[in-house]
Amino acid sequence: MPQILEHPASVELDFLPLNGTDHVEYYVGNARQAAHYYRSAFGFRLAAYCGPETGTRDRASYVLVQDKIRLVLTTPLTPDHPIADHIRLHGDGVRDIALWVDDAESAWSETTLRGARSVREPQTLADEDGEARVASIAIYGDTVHTFVERRNYRGVFLPGFRKVDAEDLVSRPVGLKYIDHMVGNVGWGEMNRWVEFYRDAMGFRMFKHFDDKDISTEYSALMSKVMSNGNERVKFPINEPAEGKRKSQIEEYLQFYRGPGVQHIAMATDDIIRTVGAMRRQGVDFLRVPNAYYDDLLSRIGPIDEPVEALRELGILVDRDDEGYMLQIFTRPVEDRPTLFYEVIQRKGSRSFGKGNFKALFEAIEREQELRGNL
Repeated sequence: MPQILEHPASVELDFLPLNGTDHVEYYVGNARQAAHYYRSAFGFRLAAYCGPETGTRDRASYVLVQDKIRLVLTTPLTPDHPIADHIRLHGDGVRDIALWVDDAESAWSETTLRGARSVREPQTLADEDGEARVASIAIYGDTVHTFVERRNYRGVFLPGFRKVDAEDLVSRPVGLKYIDHMVGNVGWGEMNRWVEFYRDAMGFRMFKHFDDKDISTEYSALMSKVMSNGNERVKFPINEPAEGKRKSQIEEYLQFYRGPGVQHIAMATDDIIRTVGAMRRQGVDFLRVPNAYYDDLLSRIGPIDEPVEALRELGILVDRDDEGYMLQIFTRPVEDRPTLFYEVIQRKGSRSFGKGNFKALFEAIEREQELRGNL
């Protein structure tokens, strides 16, 4: 009797396979000073540099590394440079969420074919350490995604950058491991437009959805949808304001950033108590929730590995879902404009985003808004 071969179920092709976040580039007014802050406070190590000394005449860039996280801080060297216009409008902030791919030209072609607007056509960068391919598309506001293909490059970062060999005496690493997710704020009624963009142009799917019933206080509300690529290495929550009695944190961001942009970056750790303790000692300011939050924490959350008093002392929040629990804490804005801030997160099974903490967290943000006169 002949053998009957069963055909495997069809698998939807991922037309934009992503290896993860390659780097995040910021446009800042003074990259040398900003790099010092991220080294001394957040524990990043100065790994590479480009500027006049390396043949780049119009800008200076500092590459900072901690485990799998790469930040690039770039400043213009003349006031008429386009980067200066970006800083004048937005203040210091994220310009580029760069994504690591195996084929930059394919990533650019597939996304632009599906409606993404090209910012930089595929380009080869080369130096004595090999070559890299890059291409960029526009996303919300003035933010872009650059696709970075580095399979044929052996250098420290990208062609044109020089490795910094000197011992970094400023950096004191705090245990940050990788970027867990990055959150974008968009305007009224714009969330679904960008959800559809990530779905249609980039092949992402909706991972979580929170509405104004989930994320609201007495005074303000917002809505959020989390988009994830196929292997879940890259997640982008997208927020928009919702109707409330007063100005929401999203509205405050949009007012001061002058449009859509990256609101916060969540960085993962394996030991949040150690990481946050080190960051506090090194000068990072965190939001605080009332002490009463911890009084019934275990009855709300169930058993956890961490001592509650240590969490209370540092202001770390806890939430649980069907898969486990997670711990998180948020910094205050790191610019004078109330725009960009950071989240430190540790996952103990949970893949969610701390829904049970939303009310306490956003009330803490509102207290900060009220102090600034922006509520």
